[in-house]
Amino acid sequence: MKFGINILLWMWLVVVPSSIHAQFEPGNDDPSFTDNLGMTISLPVRPTSQYATSGLGTTAGAGYNFDRRNALIGEFMWNWLYPTDAALQPLRVAIQSPNISGHGNLFALTANYKFELRGKLLGAYLIGGGGWYHRTTSITKQIPTGTSICNPIWLWWGYNCSSGIVTTNITVANSSSSAFGANGGIGFTIRVGEAPYRFYVESRYHYAPTRNVSTQLVAFTFGFRY
Repeated sequence: MKFGINILLWMWLVVVPSSIHAQFEPGNDDPSFTDNLGMTISLPVRPTSQYATSGLGTTAGAGYNFDRRNALIGEFMWNWLYPTDAALQPLRVAIQSPNISGHGNLFALTANYKFELRGKLLGAYLIGGGGWYHRTTSITKQIPTGTSICNPIWLWWGYNCSSGIVTTNITVANSSSSAFGANGGIGFTIRVGEAPYRFYVESRYHYAPTRNVSTQLVAFTFGFRY
């Protein structure tokens, strides 16, 4: 599924610049419209890094350039979160089998301000904003009804604890949590082809106070901006 989504979005990346090229005068380095599409490598930081390792995803955005330096951009980000072995170990012990795996997804819909210093060839920008973050977790097998000693790993998968014991009557194999969060980072661009097409590399920190375990990661994105 994740590879299919990435393929579709990168196909969109090929089609959209062509349509934009037809709508806007080539060589205009100060367009009023801006968009971007990139592939993201996410690196969770504590406490998220205790339960998820690096993952892949996609970022797509569109917005308005007030002038050459200031822009307001709406973005959608999706990241696939791979679990750590430590996050799966209590579940494997509970079912007495190593044949269990899981994953997570992080979706974000944000509004962001971008301040850019753009030369003829190279550029740099600061970007930050906030919005809605939605994290899901899923395991491949249900956990049988019973009790286990509670630790934060169970909370990551969506289980509840009472008096230090996991309440495992909730045997569903997935959970979700949503919260408003914030982000901020820096990016660099280099012109490719006719203006205003640019390749960009960006690093951005994301934080959302999701239930049980806050979601914190650094997203490294590379792609194309118009």
